[in-house]
Order: sequence, then structure tokens, then C-alpha cells
Amino acid sequence: MMSTPSSFADLGLSPELLAALSELGYETPSPIQSACIPNLLAGCDLLGMAQTGTGKTAAFALPILQRIDIKKRLPQALILAPTRELAIQVAEACQSYARHMPGFHVAPIYGGQNMGLQLKQLGRGVHVVIGTPGRVMDHIERKSLDLSHLTTLVLDEADEMLRMGFIDDVEWILQHVPTTRQTALFSATMPEPIRRVAQRYLSDPKEVRIKSTTATVTAIRQRYWQVSGLHKLDALTRILEVEDDLDAAIIFVRTKTATVELAEKLEARGYGAAALNGDMNQVLRERTIDQLKNGNIDIVVATDVAARGIDVPRISHVINYDIPNDTEAYVHRIGRTGRAGRQGSAILFVAPREIRTLRAIERAIRQPIEPLVLPSKQMVADRRVAQFKEQIVQVIESEDLDFFMEVVDELAEEAAETDVREIAAALAFLVQQERPLRADGLSDALPRNVDFSRGDDSRGRDRSRRGDVREHSGPSQSYRIDVGRAHGVAPGDIVGALANEAGLSNRAIGRITLFDDYSIVELPSDLSKETFNALSFLRVRQRPLKLTPITRQGKRDTATKKSFDRKKSS
Repeated sequence: MMSTPSSFADLGLSPELLAALSELGYETPSPIQSACIPNLLAGCDLLGMAQTGTGKTAAFALPILQRIDIKKRLPQALILAPTRELAIQVAEACQSYARHMPGFHVAPIYGGQNMGLQLKQLGRGVHVVIGTPGRVMDHIERKSLDLSHLTTLVLDEADEMLRMGFIDDVEWILQHVPTTRQTALFSATMPEPIRRVAQRYLSDPKEVRIKSTTATVTAIRQRYWQVSGLHKLDALTRILEVEDDLDAAIIFVRTKTATVELAEKLEARGYGAAALNGDMNQVLRERTIDQLKNGNIDIVVATDVAARGIDVPRISHVINYDIPNDTEAYVHRIGRTGRAGRQGSAILFVAPREIRTLRAIERAIRQPIEPLVLPSKQMVADRRVAQFKEQIVQVIESEDLDFFMEVVDELAEEAAETDVREIAAALAFLVQQERPLRADGLSDALPRNVDFSRGDDSRGRDRSRRGDVREHSGPSQSYRIDVGRAHGVAPGDIVGALANEAGLSNRAIGRITLFDDYSIVELPSDLSKETFNALSFLRVRQRPLKLTPITRQGKRDTATKKSFDRKKSS
């Protein structure tokens, strides 16, 4: 068996198919794809032994599509599948791979679907038919399925068709198709009846055997959430906020574009996130991984290839935002956590049509994956309240609060009828407005304004417990910068520019507030002239920051500053 090529281009596929694969997030061929595609493109018959979930659909579908004559709207390929679910899945895959083949038509035909609808589909003309044996027999007998121009026949999951009692139907179909066809048979096992079919109907077939080396780490807790109702991004933010022991995470998506889009959306919700994909040069890739190691970011959104070789001990969670193309990829993904005897967590998002892939993964890893109950708004609110209380206790124990107690005492004297508890409640109300503690005021998205100065991440944990404390504890100065929401800017873009490009510690960066065409950022008031000049010439999203100090006005700001200065000097 040939070694795995570095890309699908090495297999001789057409530019149209390569473009579709790139858009779908297929970066390198799986072993079965690299072994089968060249043989099938060469016209050989093929006998493949491989488990479900190894990527065999692409292994036979891509050569079929490459050899299709689009101008001839007659069935040129027939794929037999044991179940309607698999027939639909294979048809959807073919349609996706053929997205750059104008005029291509595929028809899934199976029992239980309206016969009239299938007759219309076939009557309009199709290039590929995917069907269950019984319904294919019906159409052959009705003469509604013309197989006289058939060039390729695929038997998918032949052992499953044997188990379900379809093997006689399969042989009947094989006897009613042209003998000058190419035939490929795929089966996870090779019982004697299947081997006899292969010997009788395949001509000098090439044999491909893919041994499953899949194994999983017992230290990883694996769960899945079946996508329904709530948007995936909203579900993701709830999970990130409520998950226990979440330190850092890798979130896997299929495409390079999706890494950037999801990372930006997470940044907008207050998470320290960055993309990692194959378009990044080695320097930028290493910088991103170093940021993850050092705690400057908590989330990396990556593709399979880009994440290879990542070994960051603090990765506690792997989240499969998009289900992987095969079981081997799943195992490689979740292997990024649970390292060196540590406990890890893996979460898989599964759409209803992907349940079959989930079951294939379970069979491959030889253990069930437990369902995840999505956190409710009330659960998120309860977690926020608990974290809020914990933060207050930590501040009481670690901070000098004399000045603030004086302010509260003054307020209590000025409003004699106001209870101190009411004052505390009012302060709590003000603090939590952007991050509601009550479920009825809680939205699925987290706030856009993130206070980096407190070292809080968007889950409400105090990052100072990991040693990530603010270095600059002196007075701050608000600055206006000429980039905002309208320019597609997220808080992380601003932090990255200030911290990475100007050499300013991200721990010294305070509150960032985004407006439509500008933003406000808090920085240390004792910036050196050199640092200020460096920041003034920075660009974010191709726009100059134009850092401008905001002059404080009003008696309250002046009085507060004087009180602070008196307290500092004493």
C-alpha cells in the first residue's frame, strides 16, 4: 500500500474536486483515500477492507465524480448501501464534492420514500444513483432505472448488507448491470459469502486493507451535544462558561476560514482566542502556541493539520465544533488533552445527520460517548453568582479598601435613609450590568466590553490564580483610538496590537469599550514618550490607531483623583 501523500493534489484529482475538498476542510488524504483513489482512477476493480469512519466515502466518490461525463445525463455510477441513512449521507457527500461541477445530478433512492418523487428524479436525468438494494431492484424491474451506460458499481458496507439479508438482492442487481463495468466492494469484515461475491463479480481486484489503529486515552472524559434548537455558537459559549476545570481549550473546525471567523466571534464575546491554520507562517504559528502556553490566550481555534504536534500541558478541553471526517482524526484531536496523566475533557458537536458518524467513532474507540446536557441560562447565572461572590471575598482578603470604605461611608451619611446593604446592592448592580447575574437578564452572548485590567476572563474566573496578575497597579488614563465595530475590530485585535507590536504588557491594558467608529482603551497614565509614540503609529485592521488621551472633566473626576492622590501619598 502506498504511503499517505501530503495532499489530494498528489492523487491526480481534478482542480474542481480539489477546490471543493479545500472548501470542505479536507487537508490531507486518509490512508484509505490515498490507497484507493489512484487505483479507482486507473479503472481497476477494488476490494477494500475498512471500518466505517475511515473516510472511504471520499475514497470511492471522488474517482467516480472525476470520471463522470456531465454531458451524458444517464446513470453512470451506482452505489449500493444497506440503509436509507447511509444512502442519503453518501448522496450528500457526492453533492458536496461536486459543488464545482455545474449540471451534476445525484439521486438517492430507498424504500419508504415516495416512488413518484424518485421516478421524477430519474426521469429528469441523473449521473450517480445511490440506493438500497430492494428499491434499486424495484426500479430496474419497472425499467425506470436505465443502467445500460453504467461504468462503475460500488458495494458499500457489504457485510452489513449480508447481515440484513440483502446479499441475494445484491447478486441479482450484479447480474442486471453491464459486465464491462468497474466494481468496488467495501466491507469492514470479510465473511465467506462476501468473499464469494468478490471472487465472482470482481475482475483481478486490487486489495486495500486499512487496520484501525484507533485507541483513546482513558484519562479523557468524552461527551457529545446533539445540535438542536440553540445556535452552535451560543451553545459553545454556555459550555465554556460553565465547564469545570476549564483552563485552556482547542476548538476544532473543518476549514481555515472557519478558524478565523470563530476566533473573532469568541473574541467579541470576551474570550482570549486565536486562529491556527495552514495559511499561517511558522513564526506566527509558534507565537500563537506560545501565547497559549503562557496564558495570554485561553482558546485556539484550529484545523486538524494546523494542530498537529501541539503539546501544551494546560489544554484541559478539546471541543469538536465540527465533527471530524474520520475516526482517526477524532482520536488525534482529543489526544491534545489528557497528557502526562492529567484528566482531560473532549466535547463533540453532532448534527442529527451526523449521528451515524458518532456511532462509528464509538465503535472505533470501543466505548460509548456520553450525551452532554447543555447548561441552562439558570445554570450559567448560578455559576456567575458563585464566581462573583468568590471574587468579592478575594478582594476583601487581598486589597486595601480604606479609600472605598470612606466613599461608602460618605454616601451613607449623605443618604441617611439608605441602608448600607442597599448601597452594596446598587454597586453590585452596576458592576454586573454587562455580565448579568440573573437568568432573566442573561443573554446567550457574552459582553463585548472586556476588562483586561482585572485579569478576569469571560468565564468570570480570576486569572491571577494562575499568576496572571496585572503588573501596573497605578492610575490609568483613557485613550481614544480610531477603530471600532464598523471596522470589524474585536477586543483581541486591540490587545494583540498593543501587547505584541508595541511591547506593552497585556496585563497593563485596562477596559476596552467598542463603539461604532472608535474605541476607548485604558492604559497606564505614566506611559513613556517612546511607548506613546510607538502606539500612535500602530495599525489595527489596516487602520492607524491615532492614540489620543481623553481629558477628564467634571468635579467628580477631579475630586476622586485628588482623594486617590492623597491616599497614595499617605
